[in-house]
Amino acid sequence: MRIGILGAGGMAEALGAGWAKAGHDIVVGARHAGRAADLAARLGARAGTLADAAEHGETVLAALPHTAMNDVITSLADLLAGRALIDCSNPIAPGPDGLVLTTDGGPSAARRIAAAAPGAHVVKAFNLCAAGVWAAHTEGLAVPLCGDDANALTLVRTLVTDLRAVPLDAGGLDRAGYLEATAAFVIGVWFAGGDPRTVLPPLEQSTH
Repeated sequence: MRIGILGAGGMAEALGAGWAKAGHDIVVGARHAGRAADLAARLGARAGTLADAAEHGETVLAALPHTAMNDVITSLADLLAGRALIDCSNPIAPGPDGLVLTTDGGPSAARRIAAAAPGAHVVKAFNLCAAGVWAAHTEGLAVPLCGDDANALTLVRTLVTDLRAVPLDAGGLDRAGYLEATAAFVIGVWFAGGDPRTVLPPLEQSTH
């Protein structure tokens, strides 16, 4: 599959490394050309501009800081039309009592991205674990996916399974805000030294 990666940070590298290992054709673009070139060299991929990466990918990973996301996506909207666009961002920030959603009371980050590039097929995915997890412990992880386009979801499911993870359909893009809120909760529990997995019972006990 042709994959464009927007960004050259931890998530771009962690997911890109797994996809490069699976044999996908990757172009990395970033706001800083040197960082794109460095990451592409580590992945065995090609470097280009953000526009090059957007134009290259059947599927495009938007691995950008939430604060920069909408401006970048708006500038690439025409190139992203018709493509699967993966949003792995989390619109969270420290608050007085823990992490909070910066989008609280408004559309989710994923819905804002979809509005910035109305021709793209946005899929929310890969937002519940940090880059270090994706770099080292992908096997067996469930990856919830929220999206509205069947073909885009099929492409992203393939990329999930290529990481030896398990795609988990979580509804349409209107449900992406729930994933973002879950990330704020889960990450906050981790930072506080807790284990969010203990909140839910094992599957075999969940119906009792």
